[in-house]
Parts: sequence; C-alpha cells; structure tokens
Amino acid sequence: MNTPIFKTAETLLPVIVQDFYTQKVLMLGYMNEEAYQKTHTEGIVTFFSRSKQRLWTKGETSGNFLKVKEIRIDCDQDTILIKAEPQGVVCHTGADTCFDEQNKSNLHFLEYLQNIIRERKNQIPETSYTASLFAKGINKIAQKVGEEAVELIIEAKDTNQDLFLGEAADLLFHFLVLLEAKNLSFSQVIEVLEKRHLKKTQ
Repeated sequence: MNTPIFKTAETLLPVIVQDFYTQKVLMLGYMNEEAYQKTHTEGIVTFFSRSKQRLWTKGETSGNFLKVKEIRIDCDQDTILIKAEPQGVVCHTGADTCFDEQNKSNLHFLEYLQNIIRERKNQIPETSYTASLFAKGINKIAQKVGEEAVELIIEAKDTNQDLFLGEAADLLFHFLVLLEAKNLSFSQVIEVLEKRHLKKTQ
C-alpha cells in the first residue's frame, strides 16, 4: 500500500473524509506526519489544525469522532482519502457533512451486508443463522429463496405494507446468501442490468 510523502515536519497534506457506508464526502482537513501516524495507529481521525496550530482529533469536544475504516493514498502520494464511520454529525454547524448534504444512502448497506454474509460463511452453524444456511448447501439455500419469494407474492396481494416490506427484506437477504454460495456478488447482477439498459438505449 502507498504511504503519504511528508517532505518536512511542516508539510501538510489534504485529507478527504468519506463515509464508509454511504460514500458521501464528509469533510476536508489537513494532516502532518504526526497526525497521520496518530490516525493510523488509533483508528480515529486526527488532523493538524491550521487555526489552532496543533493536532486536533475530530470530535474531541463534541464526541462526534470519525472511526477509520480504510485509508487510501493517491497515486502522487500527496493526498489522503479516509473512509470513516462518523459517530454523529460532522460539521460544526450541525449538518451531516461540511458540504451541507444529508448523509443518507441505503444502497451501500448492501455491500456492507454482503461482507457480513461472507464472514458468516465460515462460522459455526450453531452460532449463526447465516452460517447454518451455508452448511445446508446450495439446494437448501435456493429452496429458501423460493419460499421467501412465495411469501412475498402472498403479501403483495394484501395491503399491509409492513408485512410486505418484511418479506421483501427476507427475500433480498436470502438472495444475497445464494449469490455468496455461488461466489457471485450483487454488483455483478447490477452489471447485467446496466448492459441490458445500454443495449436498449443505443
């Protein structure tokens, strides 16, 4: 992995902080080498404050820390991208982000859920429902997807939205388990849809 290049002790590099789950850009700050090392070691984003002229851990007064999930360095090794999990609002104004955007997006939760399903794949079946599905084999998983699809169809004929959404969530979850059992991902399904859409619009 690349490491940032700090030419001197006074060198400050721009740091883009992005929400790990929603992919929204949260804020821009600056780090010197000491701030970068502290962030890398402790897993909490720490900047060098140009106004305070000292290290400044985001959330040190508000409690709205930024928990580091991933650190990436650009190709020139002079810009840092940190994917983080915010522990509250990010901007001092009370906004979700410093760009006055709402930090909401459920779609990227699917990627997070896929990772959880992948982790459960090798766990002990007695301690995890998801692991028990994998232990039963692909035929049982496929059967479960079929059962959930039927239950969704039944609820679609009724007017209870909560029950319908619950069954839709069950179907999607078990579909993701089936994809993992086939060593495939939801993004690959989306790629197929994208290709079909392009063919229709050309």
